Amino acid sequence: MTISFIVTTYNIPSDMLLACINSLLGLSLSDQEREIIVVDDGSEVDVLNPLLEIEDKIIYLRQPNKGLSEARNIGLRIATGDYIQFIDGDDSLLKIPYEHCLDLVRFHNPDMVLFNATDNKHQKTPFNYNGPMTGTEFMHNNNLKGSACCYIFRRSILGDLRFTPGLLHEDEEFTPLLVLRAERLFCGDCAAYYYRQRPDSITNRRDTDFLERKLEDVERIIFHLKEVADHLPRAEKLAMERRVAQLTMDYLYNIIRTTHDKKHLNAAIDRLTKRNLYPLPDKDYSKKYRLFRRLIATKVGRAMLFMMIH
Repeated sequence: MTISFIVTTYNIPSDMLLACINSLLGLSLSDQEREIIVVDDGSEVDVLNPLLEIEDKIIYLRQPNKGLSEARNIGLRIATGDYIQFIDGDDSLLKIPYEHCLDLVRFHNPDMVLFNATDNKHQKTPFNYNGPMTGTEFMHNNNLKGSACCYIFRRSILGDLRFTPGLLHEDEEFTPLLVLRAERLFCGDCAAYYYRQRPDSITNRRDTDFLERKLEDVERIIFHLKEVADHLPRAEKLAMERRVAQLTMDYLYNIIRTTHDKKHLNAAIDRLTKRNLYPLPDKDYSKKYRLFRRLIATKVGRAMLFMMIH
């Protein structure tokens, strides 16, 4: 078993990047079992010099600034491991919880192992998991988390699937398409991925143009996944439809939260209606979904949502 860790970085402080890589070096993997690929997406700060002390442990690549999707795709292009793990350069893996995930890889021959993310380094060590199951079964019965950093996956199931260049929320498109390819999926309850809350990170940008672009890209992803679902066999179609409904709910919620503009919401609803994505399907996906579906379906309910969501 070998794992390729694809670490992406853009203007990340060197101490954070080193902490990320050291979290990988501290795992119970030999040099032969571990491949660390650092993809520098055109950083304007010095990335290479701080890494010289561990240069024999990593593969370093630099590209002009093209965005996270292109950086990950380059990493996938050169990765040779049996399994792939994505990690952002300002985050890290938590040793004990992640070791549980590695044991699933070592002893259960999975296509994917899912785990959770946390902003708290101090995690309890008990570990439970469900599986094996197909990715279709998992998506049909669970709300999928989109982050591409919250799973290990077998490289051979990737096929020609890649991240769409220039797309924000690229994980939301990539992850469900990958999960459907898994025949042996395990889901652990551990929080093995530590993410830092950085005020200057892309997830914390609040300028209007950027927020508008995020919403537009999520709509693109919803439409694309709907088109994919329409051409899938029944079981996979039902699984993907659940994911599309979940994303659509989140999309409408975020329009209210970020714009607080009824015209913007109504225009989005019109576009969703034309694609048969609104009203939201009458499904018992979760308590939150059932409540939101009822409220968003009427003018009175939408008025209540505008009062409730800030």
